[in-house]
Amino acid sequence: MRRGIRGATATALVAGLALAATACGGDDSGDGGNSGGELSGTVTFWDTSNDAEKATYRKLAEGFQKQHPKVRVKYVNVPFGDANAKFKNAAGGNSGAPDVMRTEVAWVADFANLGYLAPLDGTPALDTTDDYLPQAVGSTKFKGKTYAAPQVIDTLGLFYNKKLLKDAGVEVPKTFEELSKAAKKIKAKTGATALYLRGDDPYWFLPYLYGEGGDMVNARDKVVEIDDGAGVKAFKTIKDLVDSKAAVTDATDGQENQLKALKDGDVAMAVDGPWDIEGARAGKAFKDKKNLGVAPVPGGSSAQGSPQGGWNLSVYAGSKNLQASYAFVKYMSSAKVQQETNEKLSLLPTRKSVYDVPAVKNNEMVKFFKPAVDGAVQRPWIAEGNSLFEPVKVQMNKVLTGAATPEQAAEATGNAYRKLLKDYK
Repeated sequence: MRRGIRGATATALVAGLALAATACGGDDSGDGGNSGGELSGTVTFWDTSNDAEKATYRKLAEGFQKQHPKVRVKYVNVPFGDANAKFKNAAGGNSGAPDVMRTEVAWVADFANLGYLAPLDGTPALDTTDDYLPQAVGSTKFKGKTYAAPQVIDTLGLFYNKKLLKDAGVEVPKTFEELSKAAKKIKAKTGATALYLRGDDPYWFLPYLYGEGGDMVNARDKVVEIDDGAGVKAFKTIKDLVDSKAAVTDATDGQENQLKALKDGDVAMAVDGPWDIEGARAGKAFKDKKNLGVAPVPGGSSAQGSPQGGWNLSVYAGSKNLQASYAFVKYMSSAKVQQETNEKLSLLPTRKSVYDVPAVKNNEMVKFFKPAVDGAVQRPWIAEGNSLFEPVKVQMNKVLTGAATPEQAAEATGNAYRKLLKDYK
């Protein structure tokens, strides 16, 4: 997910899969779930994985119960689009918050700043920390403390239908300009549109921005950058791709629409992440799993880059069963569990040691995505980091519908950032 800020729509229903019929927020015994030194009580776990992933994560939660028979795990799958607001409402109201949550990397600083997360430094939750990829650790820190354990790391890549590109006689594009030039040939030879462009989700705007050498903000120097020339070019690129019919887009439901278009062979390419590998392979266009190719996201006029995303595990500060919650986080972020997750879902581990396991090392998607992750652009890990996306979303919609020019969109986004970030220039 990260899926960045990607995922199900906010209107999706929350599916609760209870392994034990107990209340949220842990054990009410007041002993921290650690009577006599043995873990006990309830751990409520909010999992934000998608439909293709959630069965695996539920089984992993069951595995923790096998290790700790006196601990009952309540597993709840919360659609990504609902999770941030749902957690804030529960934590802020001190009622119904989970003990442990699978938190998108941009949420950690935000939740920690609000006082909703328990610091994990010195707790059992953080185990063998020198085994974590250094870039995965960045999003777990806020004001000198650690508020999460890295679980999954990811970035974006270009998913492509090998057969469609071969039938069209085109190479995998290295830039969006090359993609645009190849689009007419792809349409004429195969009937497919070249690209599905996620116009509904500003996380997908970042490769266009990075491709022009730009960024949202410079957090170190506290400078807003999105309204410079690179931002204007990025907005222009997405507008040109859609206007030229090189790409198709939607204002809503992009996650579902993009995956369906790719699976059905209606589009030849889509910018996506490892969380959708198994979902894509379930489609008729990829009955032969080898037909799904993955390449770097195309570059812009001056650079190429994709955002670093991923998922962490955080503990609610108000949990009544902290000891069992810490142990659950330790288990879910362990090398063993990360290896199992990779083997079943092709998701990228955050632990260096897992990449030495032959089954992981030889995973086709790991071979691509690990170097891509190593070169991914780190987003600003600030409390307002997740809030930076909404102004982009608004302006993307305006540009794609013709309600604003790229210049107007970049300026409006920059103005919105300066209102949000009072001390930024």
